[in-house]
Amino acid sequence: MRLIGMLDSPYVRRVAVSLKAYGLPFIHEPLSVFRDFEAFSGINPIVKAPTLVTDEGVTLLDSTLILDYLERVAPAERRLTPDALDDFARAQRIIGLALAANEKTVQLVYETKRPDERQYEPWVERVSGQLLAAYRLLEKEITAAGDGFLFGARPLQADITAAVAWRFTRSVAPDRLAPADFPALAEFSARAERLPEFVATDFD
Repeated sequence: MRLIGMLDSPYVRRVAVSLKAYGLPFIHEPLSVFRDFEAFSGINPIVKAPTLVTDEGVTLLDSTLILDYLERVAPAERRLTPDALDDFARAQRIIGLALAANEKTVQLVYETKRPDERQYEPWVERVSGQLLAAYRLLEKEITAAGDGFLFGARPLQADITAAVAWRFTRSVAPDRLAPADFPALAEFSARAERLPEFVATDFD
């Protein structure tokens, strides 16, 4: 399999970490949707990261849809979704909160790329509020889990996506989050980042 996209994207990175956790072999091609537009478009004309090309040559896009596919490919003992329905629903909620945090972070980053006179402060305040709301709810979930992972001894997709989201926001919009306000999330992310799957998919 081929994974195309830069690891500083939380969507690409959650797929890369998951591939490592699944134990599935893949080739990572770190193409940028900006700098490498032409090369990327030769693989996926939509130029959307992440893109996954399966061993059969099928091109998949969107991290959640890619992970749905990988969950079916992975060995049963290494799958990343809980079996129990209640746990599965909670995991989906946590993943949704983390993906919302990613989305709001991206919106804030793009807004700051506009000239100052074209930035719309009410929109920035609204998105900032949504970002903080997502992380406050994630903080509660992580706090309730204690010192372990969310659903047992090893990290599942909810753990991976939450940790990747926190690292992403702290990397590109550090002024939006104070680690002291989210101590459980900060510690949880730091612990996850020490795992081999995260270390192997680190970014500058």
